Amino acid sequence: MSEAMAARRTVSVTVNGVAHERVIDARLTLVDFLRGELGMTGTHVGCEHGLCGACTVLLDGQAVRSCILLAVQADGAAITTVEGLATGGQLHPIQEAFMEAHGLQCGFCTPGFLMAVTELLEGTPDPTEDEIRDVLGGNLCRCTGYEAILASVKLAAAKLRALRGTVAGDG
Repeated sequence: MSEAMAARRTVSVTVNGVAHERVIDARLTLVDFLRGELGMTGTHVGCEHGLCGACTVLLDGQAVRSCILLAVQADGAAITTVEGLATGGQLHPIQEAFMEAHGLQCGFCTPGFLMAVTELLEGTPDPTEDEIRDVLGGNLCRCTGYEAILASVKLAAAKLRALRGTVAGDG
C-alpha cells in the first residue's frame, strides 16, 4: 500500500440525523470535515487551537471543540451541528432566546455558544448563574459584555422548561 493510501481512512458518522461515509485524509480535523466534506458551514473555524469555542459541536451529546479533534476520532459517532438545532424551518428555543434577548452580535461566536448551551440545558434544565457563566466562559465573544448572552441562556432555559412542562426548581 502506498504512503498516500495509508494516510486515508474511511469515516462513518451521523450528522444532524443523516448518515455520511467518506474516505478522507487521516489528519483532517472534524471542523474541516464538517465544513469541507459535508458543507456544514455553520460550524466556524476560529483559533484552531481549541480555545475560542467557535467550532463547538455535540459529539454523542457532549460539547467538543471540532478544531482539535480529528474526523477519524469521530468515526461511528452522532454529531449535532448548529444546523441540526432548527427543525422543519422552526428555530430551536435556544436559537429563539438568543434572538429575543439580543445574545447575538456579529454571529461568529454564536454557533459555539448555542451548542455549548444545548449540552448544558439538556443536563441542567434550571442552571444557576454560576453554571451558565462556567459554560459561557469556554467561548470567546468580542462583541458583547456577555450580559445579553447570559440573559439569552436564562430565557432559553425557561422556554425549554415550559416545553417540558416543568418550572424553575422542579429539575
